[in-house]
Amino acid sequence: MNENYDLVIIGGGSAGLTAAAFAIQLGARVALVEKDRLGGDCTWTGCVPSKTLIKAAKVTHHMRTADRYGLTPIEPKVDLKSVMAHVRAVVAEIYQHESPDALRAEGIDVYLDTARFLDPHTLVIGDTKLTARNFLLTTGAYPFIPPIAGLDGVRYLTYENIWDQEVLPQHLLVLGGGPIGCEMAQAFRRLGARVTLVEGESRLLPREEVEASHALAEVFRAEGVELRLGAMAERAWQDEVGIHLVADGELVADALLVAIGRRPSVGDLDLEKAGVVYNPKGIQVDEHLRTSQKHIYAAGDCTGGYQFTHYAGWQAFLAVRNALLPGASRGVTDRVPWTTFTDPEVAHVGMTEEQARKKLGDSVATCDWSMKRVDRAQAEVDTEGFIKLVHKTDGELLGVTIVAGQAGEMIHEWIVALEHGLKVGDLASAIHVYPTYSTASMQAAAAIRVEQWLSSTQGRVIRRLARLMR
Repeated sequence: MNENYDLVIIGGGSAGLTAAAFAIQLGARVALVEKDRLGGDCTWTGCVPSKTLIKAAKVTHHMRTADRYGLTPIEPKVDLKSVMAHVRAVVAEIYQHESPDALRAEGIDVYLDTARFLDPHTLVIGDTKLTARNFLLTTGAYPFIPPIAGLDGVRYLTYENIWDQEVLPQHLLVLGGGPIGCEMAQAFRRLGARVTLVEGESRLLPREEVEASHALAEVFRAEGVELRLGAMAERAWQDEVGIHLVADGELVADALLVAIGRRPSVGDLDLEKAGVVYNPKGIQVDEHLRTSQKHIYAAGDCTGGYQFTHYAGWQAFLAVRNALLPGASRGVTDRVPWTTFTDPEVAHVGMTEEQARKKLGDSVATCDWSMKRVDRAQAEVDTEGFIKLVHKTDGELLGVTIVAGQAGEMIHEWIVALEHGLKVGDLASAIHVYPTYSTASMQAAAAIRVEQWLSSTQGRVIRRLARLMR
């Protein structure tokens, strides 16, 4: 059977779903091909299950520390089987809206099978051949397993299969101090497991501001997470005692989570027959998300760029726009925001101080505003963290890092500010609702604005006049 489409999308994760929804709105005939389950990592093994588990873990933490709120603390009874059943129920609820039947009802043809290119214009799925004016590759990524001696003989976990656990580990080793490793380490510790986190770099979350890494490390240690920083994993093995990992000494546990990173999933599409250039780092695209074949686009994790659901969706939307509409929009940017959903959360957009000073030198200034100065944070007993603004001395905003209980929500006004070239003073002059966490953003911006004004000629003159009028 042969079918012809305006757009064939290969990969039914967040990027593919976004692309299909937009393309069908444009009136295109669309096919979506997925070899596994629609929804991808985000629905099944990433964003949705992890944030659901993190919430359950946070509730247990509040129960243990209820005396902070004048209540009697209790030790919760954690049945991981029940917790994971709740996680799966949330996943199932969200999946209803992106199931094959739901997509077909919107007019999208869905093919659930492995696909491979026969030539640049033909895709083979079982006995079916699909041809299209345009193709979009959104095949995602998979967990990277480091070449540690003996690791292939260990029953380790990744973000893909940790959701099958139904018994809480007595001792969980987490290999990797990036976002996934940090989120899972804190969650399992709060659920009651002993946790040791091993990170080869000298600090957690190496891409973040140094202050953010140190703040999170203090919280982790206070909660009982053992940190082995600057410790390279050398070898691993498993015996009747447990799982052994040599990393700055020998560690023994009953579970090991490998959370080192991800690699683009590009190897099983016969891209060579399509004439699409790729390498182990991902499918090569230009700034408009075109591959080496002008009618074949790629978006999201498979391109090897930032590995975030929101970035993948943004790229997929623009890839469809570029494929189906006149003109072209840039679909690659370095200004990608993100949040690590630990407690406190760590959110970032733009440049770090180190990046800014390397590029702009002495024209860079910073402002650090402690969450201890924020009334809502005090009321919530949630004062760990800060807002750090990186800006030019003239007020031009360069980057923002927020460490706070609601950092992921607070970062959005700063994203808009950077995107539209606003200065710090623009946020200072906008009234913020009190008492909210976002009051901190206005306070930090106002502190910079007042300092700029007081140090200006006008400010100095007015201060002199004010002294004379006393």
